[in-house]
Amino acid sequence: MRIKSLILTGAVSACLLFMGCKSGYKLQSFEGGRYPIDAQYDVNQDKEALAILAPYKKTVDSIMSPVISHSARVLTAHRPESELSNLVADILRFAAEEHIGRVADVGVINMGGLRTSLPEGAITFGNIYEITPFENSLCICDMTGKQLRSLFEDMARVRGEGLSGANLVISKDRKLLSATVGGEEIVDSKVYKVATIDYVAEGNDHLDTFRQLTEADKLLPKGETVRQLFLNYVVRLEKEGKLVDSKVEGRIIIKE
Repeated sequence: MRIKSLILTGAVSACLLFMGCKSGYKLQSFEGGRYPIDAQYDVNQDKEALAILAPYKKTVDSIMSPVISHSARVLTAHRPESELSNLVADILRFAAEEHIGRVADVGVINMGGLRTSLPEGAITFGNIYEITPFENSLCICDMTGKQLRSLFEDMARVRGEGLSGANLVISKDRKLLSATVGGEEIVDSKVYKVATIDYVAEGNDHLDTFRQLTEADKLLPKGETVRQLFLNYVVRLEKEGKLVDSKVEGRIIIKE
């Protein structure tokens, strides 16, 4: 008991000493990124483990490897605006038509929901699963113009998210300078249809304005995952003999 008491006392003292230390350094800025975990890290392979996994890998590869479409270029996801985030936001906005009788006014997808890039050339099932690995579903929200403007202010604070149907101008210090929907000024009292995913509609990824909504403000079509909508889109383009493509259009501009 005496030993335990001494250990505990020493640990508490160390913690208090650490907490009392002050540094002259201050965080000025930070920047994040994604690093693909691929074959370059596959060193010192465990052959026994590989043998155990081999039959499962064969099954997974048979599902994920078939080519289902083709891309005109590499499509990446990054702030403030990118080819891939524009594409997925468009897919969500247009997917709303089947459920509300028209295309949604605005489409929103969080950059964090797009986990990697779409490669140039052949697209497989595996590529789509890697981009959208989560079971996130389409959510169509009713938002007033005032709420929508607040949402765009949320987006300005994080320097942009995937956006469709709207245009934003953001200052360098992350303030919303202007916003239009369908080329028109936002009317505070008007109700807009915003197509996003359930995760975002809960107010996650710093898009706090969504937390103002009630369940009555949201429509969650059953079985409409963003992954399946993405798959349906690329497969349809392949049948039409078209390449999957997207471009940066100035939907979100950071004003210098």
